[in-house]
Amino acid sequence: MKRIYRIDYRGTPRHVIEEDGRWRLLEGDLFAAYEAGDDIASSGHQLLAPVTPSKIVAIGLNYKDHAAEQGKLLPKEPMMFIKPSTAVIGPGESIVLPEGAGRIEHEAEVAVVIGKRASHVPEDRAREYVLGLTCMNDVTARELQAKDVQYTRAKGFDTFAPLGPCIALGVDYNTPGGLAIEGWVNDDRRQKSSTNQLIFSIDTLVAFVSRVMTLLPGDVISTGTPAGVGPLKAGDRVTITVEGVGELSNPVGQGITLRGARA
Repeated sequence: MKRIYRIDYRGTPRHVIEEDGRWRLLEGDLFAAYEAGDDIASSGHQLLAPVTPSKIVAIGLNYKDHAAEQGKLLPKEPMMFIKPSTAVIGPGESIVLPEGAGRIEHEAEVAVVIGKRASHVPEDRAREYVLGLTCMNDVTARELQAKDVQYTRAKGFDTFAPLGPCIALGVDYNTPGGLAIEGWVNDDRRQKSSTNQLIFSIDTLVAFVSRVMTLLPGDVISTGTPAGVGPLKAGDRVTITVEGVGELSNPVGQGITLRGARA
Protein backbone atom coordinates (compact mmCIF):
# COMPACT_ATOMS: atom_id res chain seq x y z
CA MET A 1 0.00 0.00 0.00
CA LYS A 2 1.18 3.51 -0.79
CA ARG A 3 0.96 6.37 1.70
CA ILE A 4 1.58 10.08 1.18
CA TYR A 5 3.05 12.06 4.07
CA ARG A 6 3.72 15.79 4.28
CA ILE A 7 6.81 16.73 6.24
CA ASP A 8 9.00 19.66 7.13
CA TYR A 9 11.95 18.91 4.87
CA ARG A 10 14.86 21.25 5.47
CA GLY A 11 12.49 24.04 6.40
CA THR A 12 10.06 23.52 3.51
CA PRO A 13 6.80 21.52 3.46
CA ARG A 14 7.20 18.56 1.10
CA HIS A 15 5.12 15.53 0.27
CA VAL A 16 6.83 12.18 0.40
CA ILE A 17 5.76 8.78 -0.86
CA GLU A 18 6.07 5.83 1.50
CA GLU A 19 5.86 2.34 0.07
CA ASP A 20 7.10 -0.84 1.76
CA GLY A 21 8.97 1.27 4.30
CA ARG A 22 10.84 3.26 1.66
CA TRP A 23 10.44 7.06 1.77
CA ARG A 24 10.97 9.11 -1.40
CA LEU A 25 10.38 12.78 -2.09
CA LEU A 26 7.35 13.45 -4.27
CA GLU A 27 8.32 15.35 -7.40
CA GLY A 28 5.52 17.15 -9.24
CA ASP A 29 1.93 17.83 -8.20
CA LEU A 30 0.14 15.46 -5.83
CA PHE A 31 -3.15 16.27 -7.55
CA ALA A 32 -1.87 16.02 -11.12
CA ALA A 33 1.29 14.32 -12.39
CA TYR A 34 3.98 13.26 -9.96
CA GLU A 35 6.73 10.71 -9.53
CA ALA A 36 8.89 9.38 -6.75
CA GLY A 37 12.21 11.19 -6.44
CA ASP A 38 15.19 10.86 -4.12
CA ASP A 39 15.20 8.51 -1.16
CA ILE A 40 15.18 10.09 2.29
CA ALA A 41 15.35 8.73 5.83
CA SER A 42 12.09 7.22 7.06
CA SER A 43 12.35 8.80 10.51
CA GLY A 44 13.34 12.03 12.20
CA HIS A 45 10.93 14.28 10.30
CA GLN A 46 8.24 16.58 11.67
CA LEU A 47 4.94 15.37 10.22
CA LEU A 48 2.57 18.07 8.98
CA ALA A 49 -1.12 17.80 8.16
CA PRO A 50 -1.07 15.81 4.90
CA VAL A 51 -3.11 18.42 3.00
CA THR A 52 -4.13 22.05 3.38
CA PRO A 53 -7.82 21.91 2.41
CA SER A 54 -9.82 24.90 1.26
CA LYS A 55 -12.61 23.45 3.42
CA ILE A 56 -13.52 20.47 5.55
CA VAL A 57 -17.04 19.21 5.02
CA ALA A 58 -17.97 17.22 8.11
CA ILE A 59 -20.94 14.91 8.49
CA GLY A 60 -22.96 14.75 11.69
CA LEU A 61 -24.71 11.70 13.14
CA ASN A 62 -23.49 9.23 10.52
CA TYR A 63 -22.88 6.12 12.65
CA LYS A 64 -25.73 3.88 13.75
CA ASP A 65 -24.07 3.20 17.11
CA HIS A 66 -23.55 6.92 17.76
CA ALA A 67 -27.16 7.72 16.87
CA ALA A 68 -28.27 5.04 19.34
CA GLU A 69 -25.90 6.43 21.98
CA GLN A 70 -27.42 9.89 21.50
CA GLY A 71 -30.99 8.54 21.45
CA LYS A 72 -31.62 10.10 18.05
CA LEU A 73 -33.42 8.85 14.96
CA LEU A 74 -31.30 8.01 11.92
CA PRO A 75 -31.14 10.99 9.56
CA LYS A 76 -32.85 10.69 6.19
CA GLU A 77 -30.02 12.50 4.41
CA PRO A 78 -26.47 13.51 5.36
CA MET A 79 -26.18 16.34 7.88
CA MET A 80 -23.37 18.61 6.68
CA PHE A 81 -21.40 21.36 8.35
CA ILE A 82 -18.13 23.15 7.57
CA LYS A 83 -14.95 23.27 9.62
CA PRO A 84 -12.59 26.06 8.55
CA SER A 85 -9.17 25.37 7.11
CA THR A 86 -7.67 27.38 9.99
CA ALA A 87 -8.74 24.63 12.41
CA VAL A 88 -6.33 22.14 10.82
CA ILE A 89 -3.27 20.93 12.73
CA GLY A 90 -0.93 18.05 12.07
CA PRO A 91 0.21 15.04 14.09
CA GLY A 92 1.82 15.94 17.39
CA GLU A 93 0.51 19.50 17.46
CA SER A 94 -1.48 20.57 20.49
CA ILE A 95 -5.26 20.74 20.60
CA VAL A 96 -5.92 23.94 22.53
CA LEU A 97 -8.91 24.02 24.89
CA PRO A 98 -10.37 27.53 24.54
CA GLU A 99 -10.90 29.46 27.74
CA GLY A 100 -14.57 29.58 28.73
CA ALA A 101 -15.75 27.15 26.05
CA GLY A 102 -16.91 24.48 28.50
CA ARG A 103 -16.75 20.76 27.81
CA ILE A 104 -14.52 19.83 24.85
CA GLU A 105 -14.86 16.36 23.31
CA HIS A 106 -12.95 14.18 20.87
CA GLU A 107 -14.59 12.58 17.82
CA ALA A 108 -12.61 9.91 15.94
CA GLU A 109 -13.40 9.98 12.22
CA VAL A 110 -12.38 8.52 8.88
CA ALA A 111 -11.69 11.41 6.50
CA VAL A 112 -11.72 11.38 2.71
CA VAL A 113 -9.22 13.47 0.75
CA ILE A 114 -10.55 14.66 -2.60
CA GLY A 115 -8.17 14.13 -5.51
CA LYS A 116 -9.69 16.24 -8.25
CA ARG A 117 -12.31 18.93 -8.77
CA ALA A 118 -15.69 17.37 -8.05
CA SER A 119 -19.10 18.78 -8.92
CA HIS A 120 -22.34 16.80 -9.30
CA VAL A 121 -20.50 13.49 -9.12
CA PRO A 122 -22.61 10.37 -9.76
CA GLU A 123 -22.41 7.98 -6.82
CA ASP A 124 -21.17 5.13 -9.00
CA ARG A 125 -18.19 7.28 -10.05
CA ALA A 126 -17.38 8.74 -6.63
CA ARG A 127 -14.28 6.58 -6.16
CA GLU A 128 -12.65 8.35 -9.12
CA TYR A 129 -12.59 11.58 -7.10
CA VAL A 130 -11.15 10.13 -3.89
CA LEU A 131 -7.39 10.45 -3.57
CA GLY A 132 -7.27 8.49 -0.33
CA LEU A 133 -8.18 8.28 3.34
CA THR A 134 -6.77 9.87 6.48
CA CYS A 135 -7.65 10.18 10.17
CA MET A 136 -9.39 13.18 11.66
CA ASN A 137 -10.42 14.30 15.12
CA ASP A 138 -13.56 16.45 14.90
CA VAL A 139 -12.88 18.26 18.18
CA THR A 140 -16.11 19.80 19.50
CA ALA A 141 -17.09 22.30 22.18
CA ARG A 142 -20.18 20.35 23.23
CA GLU A 143 -21.83 23.00 25.43
CA LEU A 144 -21.47 25.64 22.71
CA GLN A 145 -22.92 23.21 20.18
CA ALA A 146 -26.03 22.81 22.33
CA LYS A 147 -26.23 26.54 23.01
CA ASP A 148 -25.77 27.73 19.43
CA VAL A 149 -27.77 24.94 17.75
CA GLN A 150 -25.71 25.36 14.58
CA TYR A 151 -22.14 24.04 14.66
CA THR A 152 -19.82 26.77 13.37
CA ARG A 153 -18.45 28.05 16.67
CA ALA A 154 -18.42 24.70 18.47
CA LYS A 155 -16.49 23.00 15.67
CA GLY A 156 -14.46 25.88 14.28
CA PHE A 157 -11.88 26.87 16.90
CA ASP A 158 -8.23 26.89 15.90
CA THR A 159 -6.69 23.41 16.43
CA PHE A 160 -10.10 21.68 16.32
CA ALA A 161 -9.30 19.64 13.17
CA PRO A 162 -6.25 17.41 13.73
CA LEU A 163 -5.54 15.62 10.46
CA GLY A 164 -3.10 12.87 9.50
CA PRO A 165 -0.73 11.18 9.75
CA CYS A 166 -0.83 10.48 6.01
CA ILE A 167 -3.08 9.92 3.02
CA ALA A 168 -3.47 6.19 2.45
CA LEU A 169 -4.00 5.40 -1.23
CA GLY A 170 -5.92 2.43 -2.55
CA VAL A 171 -7.72 1.51 0.67
CA ASP A 172 -10.80 -0.61 -0.08
CA TYR A 173 -13.29 1.40 1.95
CA ASN A 174 -16.21 -0.59 0.54
CA THR A 175 -15.06 -3.85 2.08
CA PRO A 176 -18.07 -5.68 3.59
CA GLY A 177 -16.48 -5.88 7.04
CA GLY A 178 -15.73 -2.15 7.06
CA LEU A 179 -12.60 -0.40 8.32
CA ALA A 180 -11.88 -0.46 12.03
CA ILE A 181 -11.77 2.92 13.77
CA GLU A 182 -10.76 3.67 17.35
CA GLY A 183 -10.43 6.71 19.58
CA TRP A 184 -8.11 6.66 22.60
CA VAL A 185 -7.54 9.17 25.38
CA ASN A 186 -4.28 8.32 27.11
CA ASP A 187 -4.55 4.55 27.77
CA ASP A 188 -8.36 4.50 27.68
CA ARG A 189 -9.99 3.25 24.50
CA ARG A 190 -13.24 5.21 24.31
CA GLN A 191 -14.31 4.56 20.73
CA LYS A 192 -14.21 1.23 18.89
CA SER A 193 -16.30 0.70 15.79
CA SER A 194 -16.18 0.09 12.07
CA THR A 195 -17.27 1.89 8.93
CA ASN A 196 -19.86 -0.84 8.46
CA GLN A 197 -21.82 1.27 10.99
CA LEU A 198 -21.95 4.21 8.58
CA ILE A 199 -25.47 5.34 7.74
CA PHE A 200 -24.32 7.00 4.52
CA SER A 201 -21.38 5.44 2.69
CA ILE A 202 -18.30 7.32 1.54
CA ASP A 203 -19.44 7.16 -2.09
CA THR A 204 -22.87 8.49 -1.10
CA LEU A 205 -21.24 11.37 0.79
CA VAL A 206 -18.97 12.37 -2.10
CA ALA A 207 -21.95 12.45 -4.45
CA PHE A 208 -24.20 14.27 -1.99
CA VAL A 209 -21.71 16.96 -0.99
CA SER A 210 -20.62 17.58 -4.58
CA ARG A 211 -24.23 18.33 -5.53
CA VAL A 212 -24.18 21.17 -2.99
CA MET A 213 -20.71 22.61 -3.44
CA THR A 214 -17.71 22.08 -5.66
CA LEU A 215 -15.00 20.08 -3.95
CA LEU A 216 -11.44 21.08 -4.79
CA PRO A 217 -8.31 18.92 -4.79
CA GLY A 218 -7.17 18.54 -1.20
CA ASP A 219 -10.58 19.20 0.32
CA VAL A 220 -11.64 16.83 3.06
CA ILE A 221 -14.93 15.10 3.85
CA SER A 222 -14.97 13.86 7.44
CA THR A 223 -17.47 11.03 7.58
CA GLY A 224 -18.82 11.16 11.15
CA THR A 225 -17.93 9.61 14.48
CA PRO A 226 -18.96 6.35 16.17
CA ALA A 227 -20.19 5.91 19.73
CA GLY A 228 -17.98 6.72 22.70
CA VAL A 229 -17.23 10.43 22.36
CA GLY A 230 -16.02 11.96 25.58
CA PRO A 231 -14.31 14.89 27.30
CA LEU A 232 -10.74 16.11 27.01
CA LYS A 233 -8.66 17.93 29.60
CA ALA A 234 -5.30 19.64 29.52
CA GLY A 235 -2.51 17.09 29.74
CA ASP A 236 -4.40 14.37 27.85
CA ARG A 237 -3.20 12.77 24.65
CA VAL A 238 -5.89 11.79 22.16
CA THR A 239 -5.18 9.20 19.46
CA ILE A 240 -7.27 8.23 16.44
CA THR A 241 -6.59 5.03 14.51
CA VAL A 242 -8.11 3.98 11.20
CA GLU A 243 -7.43 0.59 9.67
CA GLY A 244 -5.20 0.89 6.63
CA VAL A 245 -4.26 4.48 7.42
CA GLY A 246 -2.39 4.61 10.71
CA GLU A 247 -2.42 6.63 13.90
CA LEU A 248 -3.03 10.32 14.55
CA SER A 249 -1.97 11.48 18.01
CA ASN A 250 -2.18 14.95 19.57
CA PRO A 251 -1.55 16.33 23.06
CA VAL A 252 -4.14 18.57 24.68
CA GLY A 253 -3.27 21.98 26.09
CA GLN A 254 -5.14 24.78 27.84
CA GLY A 255 -5.76 28.39 26.89
CA ILE A 256 -4.37 30.59 24.17
CA THR A 257 -1.17 29.59 22.38
CA LEU A 258 0.77 31.32 19.66
CA ARG A 259 0.81 29.29 16.47
CA GLY A 260 3.63 29.79 14.02
CA ALA A 261 2.98 30.57 10.38
CA ARG A 262 2.27 27.41 8.40
CA ALA A 263 2.55 26.88 4.71
